[in-house]
Amino acid sequence: MSTPDTIVHLLRHGEVHNPEGVLYGRRDGFHLSDLGNQMAQRVADTIGDRDIVHMVSSPLERAQETAAPLAAARGLDVVLDERVIESTNKFEGMTFGKGRNSLRNPATWRLLWNPFRPSWGEPYKEVVARMKSAIIEARDTAAGHEAVIVSHQLPIWITRLHAEHRSYLHDPRGRQCTLCSLTSLHFVGDRLTQVSYSEPAGDLIPVGDKSAPFSAGNAPEARRP
Repeated sequence: MSTPDTIVHLLRHGEVHNPEGVLYGRRDGFHLSDLGNQMAQRVADTIGDRDIVHMVSSPLERAQETAAPLAAARGLDVVLDERVIESTNKFEGMTFGKGRNSLRNPATWRLLWNPFRPSWGEPYKEVVARMKSAIIEARDTAAGHEAVIVSHQLPIWITRLHAEHRSYLHDPRGRQCTLCSLTSLHFVGDRLTQVSYSEPAGDLIPVGDKSAPFSAGNAPEARRP
């Protein structure tokens, strides 16, 4: 007898209210902007009729707020999981917007010596290990159905690179993981068979948003691992 397919969607949170351009990382007190809430509702409107039976979220406010509309649409409780939280980053709290780029300060350059680890934050291998553990648990909980994990750009992107057997070394400006995007892991039993990508709120992302270089369009892209 064949095993039903299971899909685990990795949903990035929506736009955050951050007028000062702070790299907020794991800091408390950063909530979705009005546009971010609109993005989260768009996700619920787009996939709220899918066979989603389990929802997990990073404990950070912006992730929980992104999860809320979809959880309401599906009538689900959201499980908070530290394993899908944002990566640690030694630049946390520094400013990178409004013409103030902390990378221009030579004192920060010592943090950039090893892009493979990376030397400025949580090692990529550790990020993948915790994300993978949460994904396997969500897959097993939602076996034969779909699950959603609301997380953050870097953990989602690094997990995708691992799933597709690609190098962790990358240009952050080239991450295909826009605000409220879905990176979907397709399983047959415990075997990963496909990674697909879509942008339910892609048309809401402001033109020229440097954090969203792939914002245009809504068409999914699929790759086999």
